[in-house]
This record gives sequence, C-alpha cells and structure tokens, in this order.
Amino acid sequence: MERFVEFGGVRLCVEGIGSPEDPALLLIGGNSGSMDWWDDELCARLAAGGRYVVRYDSRDTGRSTQWPAGEPGYTGADLAGDVGRVLDGLGIEAAHVLGVSSGGAIAQQVAVEHPERVRTLTLVATSFGGPASVAWEDLPQSTDAVTASFADPAPDPDWTDREAVVNHIVAGQRVFAGTLPVDEERLAAFVRRAFDRTPDMAAAWKNHWMAEPGPPIRAGIASITAPTLVLHGTADPLFPYGHGEALAREIPGARLVPLSGMGHEMPPPQVWDVLVPAVLEHTSRR
Repeated sequence: MERFVEFGGVRLCVEGIGSPEDPALLLIGGNSGSMDWWDDELCARLAAGGRYVVRYDSRDTGRSTQWPAGEPGYTGADLAGDVGRVLDGLGIEAAHVLGVSSGGAIAQQVAVEHPERVRTLTLVATSFGGPASVAWEDLPQSTDAVTASFADPAPDPDWTDREAVVNHIVAGQRVFAGTLPVDEERLAAFVRRAFDRTPDMAAAWKNHWMAEPGPPIRAGIASITAPTLVLHGTADPLFPYGHGEALAREIPGARLVPLSGMGHEMPPPQVWDVLVPAVLEHTSRR
C-alpha cells in the first residue's frame, strides 16, 4: 500500500511489499525513475524470500513532490538524504540497501556517510559514487552509441501525450540494452504506469539530470564497511563490466556477481534467477 513520508514541505510516496516484521530491503532507482520501474514480480519474489521490500518515488517522479520542469529545487545531496528520511518515516533504523545506476551512487554515499543505516549494500549497474583509487579515465569507456545519445539527444515529445512519451522513452532505452532480447512492450507498460501516476512527466524525466550534485563525498568508497554485493551486466554499454570489477576491488570484501548479457537497465526477468538468490543470500548476513 502506498503512503507518504513528509518533511519540510516535501512528500515522498513510498510502498512496502511483504511483512514489515521482516528485514527491510530499500530499493533506490536511477535518474528519473519512479517506483514503477521496479517490477512488481521482482519485488514479490524478494518479499517471498523474507524481506520487507520498500520502493519509493524519488523527488519529481510519480506521486512525490514535483518542481517545474528545468527548475529542480534540490541537489543530489538532498536525493541521498531522502534515503534516511524514507527510513525514518517508516520507523526503520537500518535497512539492506540496493541501488541501481545513479541509485547505486546514492547508496554508496549513504553507506559512507551514514553507515549505521546500511545493514548490507547491493550495487547494480553502477560505478563509483565517490572518491576511489581508480582514475575514471582508466575505466572502460561507454560505447560510441551511448556517447552520441548524450551528445545529440532526441527531440522532446509532447510531454502531455501519453503514447508520444511512451515511444520517446522506450526508444531512448534501446541504446542502453545489452545482448539479452528487450521486451519493449514490458518497458512501455512501466512508462504508461509512471505517466498515469506523474503530474508532469517533463519534470520527472529532466530534473534529476539538471540538479546540482551538492557537496562531494569526503571519504573514499574504500571506507565502506557494509557487506557489499556488486551485480553488473556483462554487456553494459554505459558502464562496461570493468566498472563492476573495479567497484568490487575498491570496496573491502565486496563480492562481484555477473549478470550475463544485461545492459544498463533495470534487471530484466532473464537475470532474476541469478539476482534474486544472490540478493537474498547477501541480505541474510548480519
């Protein structure tokens, strides 16, 4: 059931799946991602493993507070701070934290700055979210197609036209696919649900990218003490697999599990038989 966590004139829409008596597993999505991108079946499988799965609409997405498109009234530091605010709103002292893409960078920041809130850390399809001994230029670079997509983005759709928005977002995801077959109708269903829950899709899709990052993390990610699992697609075109390998080397004791054929995307059903057991085993640690 959806509920709201409210603070300082901001409200975040939050949903818990499973029993609140079970250990909490907090899911943090990537840029522009409402909770709608967390597949219901995936959440149900994790909850069936004895986890209280918590997903939420980050600022500007879904039913959470929005700002005008192009004018985000928050920073990246605020997005990271929202993790603690969500946990406080649910009365949870510490959770197992799982972040995808930029959500993985947020998860790293929380693990560095508020280690008491993070029981375990799981990083999916992400790269360094703070200082590291590895230089960015020494990591594998994005594919030419991905680089070109950022340099010359497709024209905006009519953000009030549901199917135009669906077609725009689904088309934009193609460049981030790996070698696994992509179910575009499944992606379209996520976008339709997000569109129906979001008053302003332009703000949802643009503002995270425009927000100032906020103060940098002071300590390196090598200071992370939470047991860490790194799950990374072997065909990620934005952060090639070497990023996952480097994360696993940098964070003490981290374990790396490859997701065969996955690109830079929310984990598709083809990898769940690897991902779900790995996450449940990892989050059984104390």
